[in-house]
Amino acid sequence: MKKHIFLIITLLVSAVSLNVFGQLKSYPFEVVKSGKGKQSIVFIPGFASSGDVWNETKANFEKEFTCYTLTMAGFTGVEPQINATFRSWEIEIVNYIKANSIEKPIIIGHSMGGGLALAIASDYPDLVAKIIVVDAVPCLSAMRNPKFKSVENNDCSVLVNQMMAMSNYQFYEMQKATMPSLLQDATKLDMVVDWSVKSDRKTFAEVFCDFSNTDLREKISAVTCPSLILLESYFVNLKSAIDDQYKNLKTANFQYATKGLHFIMYDDKEWYVAQLNSFIKS
Repeated sequence: MKKHIFLIITLLVSAVSLNVFGQLKSYPFEVVKSGKGKQSIVFIPGFASSGDVWNETKANFEKEFTCYTLTMAGFTGVEPQINATFRSWEIEIVNYIKANSIEKPIIIGHSMGGGLALAIASDYPDLVAKIIVVDAVPCLSAMRNPKFKSVENNDCSVLVNQMMAMSNYQFYEMQKATMPSLLQDATKLDMVVDWSVKSDRKTFAEVFCDFSNTDLREKISAVTCPSLILLESYFVNLKSAIDDQYKNLKTANFQYATKGLHFIMYDDKEWYVAQLNSFIKS
C-alpha cells in the first residue's frame, strides 16, 4: 500500500513539474496571436510602446498571415521582469519562435523593436524569412556621436536613479514634452504618452541605457534575408550617415517616408502600408 501511495505522489509531482516547467515557461513579453495563415509575422514594438501600435498594421495581414504581437515586460503596464536587457530580450524572442515552431517568420520591428529584428536576423540568419525595420538604425548613439563605441559592463545606475527619483507628474510632463518630436498625428499623442507613463520606471531606464550602448553595425553583415528599412522623412537629410550605419547590411532596401515623424505607421499610413504590402507579399 505504501509503495502505491509513494508511486502516486511521485507521478503527481512529475505532472506538476512538467506543467510548471514545460508548459508555463515565462517569457519577458506578452503575446497576442491573431490571424490565420501558413506564413507568420512577428511584430515587435518600440521602446515603452504597446503591441497595440501594430493594430492598424495587422488588420492588413490577418486574413492571410498568422500574427504574433509582442509587448515587452515592464512596458505599458505589463509586469516587469528583473535584469531586462536588449540581448536577453533578443534571446527569449528567438526561444519563443523555436518553442512554438514558428517556421521562418517575417519579423517587423519599430524603433528598438527594429533593432531587435536586426539582431535576431544577424545572430540567427536561418531563423527568419524577411525583416522589416521601421525607423531604426544599427547604432542609435552613433547618430549623435560618430566616434561612439559601446562599453562592456555599462553602468546604468545614474540614469536609473534619476528616473526613479522623478515624481509621476515630472515623468508625465517629460514624456508629454518629448512625444510631439516623435509623433505628428495629434490624435495618437495621449495614447502614446500613456504607454510610457504606465511603463515600469526601472525597466524604462535600464533598457534605454542598454539600448543606447548597443552597436549592431558590424554584426548585421551576417544577415542573409531580404530586409526592408523604412525611415522617417527627415532622415533623407542624413542619408550619408544612414548609409554608413547600414553599409554592412547587403540585403537592405531603403525607403524614406514622404511625411511625418518616428511613428511612421501613424504619420504616413498609406505610404507605409503600401511598402509593407509590396515587400511582404512579393
